[in-house]
Amino acid sequence: MLRVVSLTLVILVAGAAIAAAEPQSGDDLAICRDRQAELQARATACDNLLNADRLAGKDKAIALTVRGNTLLNKRDYVRAIETLSMAVDLDPDNVVTLNLRGLANERKGQDDLAMADYNLALQKRPTYGVPYNNRGVIQLRRGALQSALDDFNLSIKYTPKFLLGWTNRARVRTLMKDYDGAIADFAEAEKIDPTAPQIAGNRCVTYGLMGKYDLALADCNGLIEKQPKNAFAMNNRAEVSMRKGDFDAALKDYNAVIELNPNSVRAHSGRGQIYERNKDLAQARADYRAASYSLTKFDEPDVARARAIAQERLAALTPQTPTGATGRRVALVVGNGAYKNVHALPNPPRDAKLIAGALRDVGFQTVISAGDLTRDEFFEALQTFAAEAEKADWAVVYYAGHGFEIGGVNYLVPVDAKLAADKDAETQAVALEQVIAAVGAARKVRLVILDACRDNPFAPTMQRTLSLKLVDKGFSNIEPGAGFMVVYAAKHGETAMDGEGGADSPFSTALAREIKVPRVEIRKLFDIIRDDVWSATKHEQQPFSYGSPPGREDFYFVAGK
Repeated sequence: MLRVVSLTLVILVAGAAIAAAEPQSGDDLAICRDRQAELQARATACDNLLNADRLAGKDKAIALTVRGNTLLNKRDYVRAIETLSMAVDLDPDNVVTLNLRGLANERKGQDDLAMADYNLALQKRPTYGVPYNNRGVIQLRRGALQSALDDFNLSIKYTPKFLLGWTNRARVRTLMKDYDGAIADFAEAEKIDPTAPQIAGNRCVTYGLMGKYDLALADCNGLIEKQPKNAFAMNNRAEVSMRKGDFDAALKDYNAVIELNPNSVRAHSGRGQIYERNKDLAQARADYRAASYSLTKFDEPDVARARAIAQERLAALTPQTPTGATGRRVALVVGNGAYKNVHALPNPPRDAKLIAGALRDVGFQTVISAGDLTRDEFFEALQTFAAEAEKADWAVVYYAGHGFEIGGVNYLVPVDAKLAADKDAETQAVALEQVIAAVGAARKVRLVILDACRDNPFAPTMQRTLSLKLVDKGFSNIEPGAGFMVVYAAKHGETAMDGEGGADSPFSTALAREIKVPRVEIRKLFDIIRDDVWSATKHEQQPFSYGSPPGREDFYFVAGK
């Protein structure tokens, strides 16, 4: 419902002065120091100086701060934090650098570290309005509405021309049901920049909660007309339509959002409510699962609310375990090798066949084998499997094929993907969140195994359009929720090796062998597989596991003596 914004790109322009001397035209040092310089020109000048090792002291801190800001806007948060930390070491009193590092920590999901940076910046300069806004964002996300309001008040007090201070205070006032106060804040924001999308996108929500549906829809419609792919505005419009009772309009918007972003928590939660209302309980559960188990670094208030609704409704609609039922285990095994637009992979179909047979051998009641799936077929297989998982104690997905990470999202690649540009991943590939959602309804073990850490075959020709870090090898690390386990055939940045001479891959070979060994607890099992693969590949490939099954019970693929 509400999007609360921290300041990123503009703070080097709007923040405290970091120049150390008067700039001179045509001089890299002068341009690097110049807060009014065009951002790209300034970044280039600072990089030239850093690469030539021509800087020291505060001048180097300035250049590192500019570089850190560039990395932050490219969403390369790890390198941004490293770079900004070097700048802080050189100039500990530079509050702009501290605020930027706070933003990078916040974007990485490290709110405690972000708060420490914002607090330190404010300790050094109590009248610096921007960190108050950014600290208020975290307070709001934590549900501390009064603390958030206090911070936004201070942001406005010290930086009255800072638009985000006004729009964020309007959002927290909306959550506190001070609708008139929120509308007044939006009016003040309009005096600063009447075209700012934060105003219409969020005032739509406030008017909707006030029951002023025509005004709400006018705001959302106007913004969507200018930005047809603005999923935030479409979700807001859908919620207004839901309140108005226009469920067809809401469904249309939710479908459009999911087409743009298959992992939208809000859209899946909202669409699930419409399907449940229409008595389509299977589809409602599928949407609730997707909303419940989608991976996010943190949940903004609107996302957290939507996720909580989805989790509550999923629990209410999920069949309970019959009394006296024995453990049921199901698996989906996918091997994608016959790629149409990049080189084919001979191993995945063989590896998938090997693992499917091993799972049947150890007693899995249902093993769905699928190969060479297009994107539509992939989603159909996941939906079919999710229905099986609802009735099971164990749900396991094994995937072999191409896979990679773009902008912090892990994707599995269907055989019909073209991926001419990085932005195509959302509409042509299958996000890992969708796979995790498919195992989510199982009662005990929810396991995803990815034998897919291979070179990104699209990297040589893929157009970079999103200013995102593109990983050409492997998947990024993730943090699955409690009760989930995700196993990678190779750790972050490594590639999984194929078998030699038509043999099965080292990972699938070890997996198929070790799961048949009796009385090896599942956590220990994947430690053994890791060591086996590490040894078999002569220390070139190391599997890695994230998360774990529920902690109060031991789990075995083979429970015999």
